[in-house]
Amino acid sequence: MRSDTKLLIFIGDGMGGRPMAGPETETTIEAANTPAMDRIAREGVCGMLDPIAPGRPAGSDTSHMAILGYEPEKHYRGRGPFEAKGVGIDVKPGDVAFRCNFATVEGKKVVDRRAGRIKSGTEQLAEAISREIPRIGDVQIIFEPSVEHRAALVLRGQGLSHEISEVDPHDPDVDYLESHALENAHDVAGANKTARVINEFVKRAHEVLEDHPVNVQRRAQGLPPANIVLPRGAGTAVDLEPFEQRYGLNGALIVEVDLVRGVGNYLKMDVIHVDGATGGQDTDELAIARAVVEAFETHDFVLANIKCPDLGGHDGNCQMKIAAIEKVDRAIGYVLDNLDWDHTTIMITADHCTPCSLMDHSGDAVPVAFLGYGTRPDDVERYGERPCAKGSMGHLRGMEIMDIMLNFAARAEKFGA
Repeated sequence: MRSDTKLLIFIGDGMGGRPMAGPETETTIEAANTPAMDRIAREGVCGMLDPIAPGRPAGSDTSHMAILGYEPEKHYRGRGPFEAKGVGIDVKPGDVAFRCNFATVEGKKVVDRRAGRIKSGTEQLAEAISREIPRIGDVQIIFEPSVEHRAALVLRGQGLSHEISEVDPHDPDVDYLESHALENAHDVAGANKTARVINEFVKRAHEVLEDHPVNVQRRAQGLPPANIVLPRGAGTAVDLEPFEQRYGLNGALIVEVDLVRGVGNYLKMDVIHVDGATGGQDTDELAIARAVVEAFETHDFVLANIKCPDLGGHDGNCQMKIAAIEKVDRAIGYVLDNLDWDHTTIMITADHCTPCSLMDHSGDAVPVAFLGYGTRPDDVERYGERPCAKGSMGHLRGMEIMDIMLNFAARAEKFGA
């Protein structure tokens, strides 16, 4: 075994796709200009990756858990705890945590689930909610903004349960929903109480936000108001083995959204914040790339994620997604030019597939490529869904990635005599 090799996982969030206009057409990765990713595919070894399992759509939380070697089926307790941990809320036993969207409603109809991907003013909106709704009954309300339209909510009190339905309909132009206890809830009384609190929170948050100065200004500018909060992804605190304890690697995480930061925080990895990493189409990809290179001065392992390809997929905008993929490629190109490849192994992939045609995550496999110390090249010439499907790594699952990376880096422990 060696102890001087470095490992890098570079993820284009939601970068995987389907043919844009019929079976014979290109995917957004295949249509993009990606010289750096093509170099990794050409000089390295390729395959296809199911982040969770074939045909099973993955969230960014569960996919990152699996890629880092933490079995989602065993450890996952909902999206909310990761979002809350990512914004700095310490989720305690008994708490129920939620991921939230600032959204736009007319009456009860959700006309924009992301309030036009609001980029500013959410701090003031969140402060107003925290000030006006500190408690509902005997339940403490903890609310913090995240990136763009995202936020985190934690309910703290006695007798709560995460086994409730969501108020977010996940589709535009339909009414938001009333939360209720799930039919199979183990603690029906706790679930009923939690659902009542959530319904009251949504109602009162709407009252706080409707005529808030931020929204008055947004309407005047022709922008959709962020006049409601839609909680979803209820979950409870998780207990995960620290990354360094599991792998003997000093790990760093460089990501743009609090959901994935929360995963890193739970794993006690060093979560590095980068100025200019906005999580949007305007993100500074070279600032992220420089942070990756600098992180290897003090770390053995780095996972980096650039969010913007996912946005184009969710918006159904293929040209936007292609431009975002090219931003990811520029970041990877900088990394390729500035790391010592005699001692480093890189893997590039997506954490899930977000086809523009679907405008949501799908269960399709995503291309994966490895380059650097320990890799054995195959005959793939470029990066993309079709080329990588012919690679010698075959079809992989997320839970296999860390073993593969450790093997390439000569850090794997032998199984058996």
